[in-house]
Amino acid sequence: MDDQFDLVIRKGAVVLIDQVRQLDIGIRNGKIAALGENLAYSEQTPTYEAENLVILPGMVDAHVHFNEPALGHWEGFATGSASLAAGGCTTYIDMPLNGVPPTVRFSALKQKLEAAEGNSVVDYALWGGLVPGNIGHLQELAEAGVIGFKAFMSCPGGEGEDIFAEVDDLTLVEGMREIARLGLVLALHAESEEMVAKLAAEAREEGKRGALDFAATRPIAAELEAVNRALFYAEQTGCKLHFVHISSAEAVHVITDAKARGLDVTVETCPHYLVLTSADLEQQGAIAKCAPPLRTAHDQERLWQELAAGRLDLLASDHSPCPAAMKQGEFIEAWGGISGAQSSVELVLDEGHLRRDVPLPLLARLLATEPAKRFGLYPRKGQIALGADADLALVDLKMSYTLQASDLLYRHPHSPYVGKTFGCRVKATFLRGNQVYELHEGVADKTEGAWLRHAAVTGGVHSG
Repeated sequence: MDDQFDLVIRKGAVVLIDQVRQLDIGIRNGKIAALGENLAYSEQTPTYEAENLVILPGMVDAHVHFNEPALGHWEGFATGSASLAAGGCTTYIDMPLNGVPPTVRFSALKQKLEAAEGNSVVDYALWGGLVPGNIGHLQELAEAGVIGFKAFMSCPGGEGEDIFAEVDDLTLVEGMREIARLGLVLALHAESEEMVAKLAAEAREEGKRGALDFAATRPIAAELEAVNRALFYAEQTGCKLHFVHISSAEAVHVITDAKARGLDVTVETCPHYLVLTSADLEQQGAIAKCAPPLRTAHDQERLWQELAAGRLDLLASDHSPCPAAMKQGEFIEAWGGISGAQSSVELVLDEGHLRRDVPLPLLARLLATEPAKRFGLYPRKGQIALGADADLALVDLKMSYTLQASDLLYRHPHSPYVGKTFGCRVKATFLRGNQVYELHEGVADKTEGAWLRHAAVTGGVHSG
């Protein structure tokens, strides 16, 4: 019978592509089987009462670092995916670094998959990496199912032989040509290594080692130079580009102009650039250190203007955790990465919708729909629509709370958002119709997250 469901979520304010409507959601076999007011269902059907809650498509976080294999003691799939579930995220794409070895060959991909198997609360896809010397391995990674490739135009840091290295210009051009042939996307960390390295050396010589000194070594100009260079190479090779964690409106403008010229390019920013500023970096210290660095309040305001105007494509956490000891000591030597994946949805809804009145459908598109589309996960992921996976984040927009370290599910519970008061809170998260998180019960004691293996030939995905 059409009215038989495995679960009905009742009377929530459902965020659709272009509107918000109070609807019931009927779920069958992990999919959204019906949407409507006052759905008919049998008395035996389980229900979840969502009145006074907003229901968004589960976040698709296209940028997390869980550091597997070998560095799971930094985060790992188990705690990383649990924190995402608690934050309303139902799908993530894990970066090829900082695992040892990085995911730049098929053998390393196998090690990462072994670490993920049976340990993820929510669904996941994987990035491959482009580094000097591995262009001949890109095809095997694509055929194995990576979602795309990631490269650094500046030094990612790290020590030892088997680390993720930045690309030189020749590797970048030849890699773009191969990735274009494979039909996948190249994600780029765009900062000029030449400019950043020179400024950092000058700062060291002058004894400038504080938070704002660090920020000054990675100026917006370094971001702009790298973005422009990458776009030029993309024009020559036909490679699809995705710029990760862009921190400035100036770079967004350049990318927008490239889109107008016909380039297939997208741009991402992160909640920390929309919520924190260089003043927070100076106040909080290394806990808020990242690259590119946090910008000024003026820069942040301009980034919000780009978001509201529809010129940003997606939001991602760039969750880059480390043991707490690596955030201590002299600022310039501290690990550069922000732990924030659990708070992404709440940060964006609090600052974007509650404080700035950005429409919920726009924020849902940035958090879920557009990343799913860009990386081949749509229409299965990223939307509340018939036939899509029943991946849902239920949020109370009137529940204010102050984040405590004890709320965090990361392996190392530190974050620049500890002590921040949010005007909303994730109440529950559903993955393919199964409740994987509830505020008062915590994360479900099951790890049924599936690998979403990219099918390069068809452009779709399937569970691997």
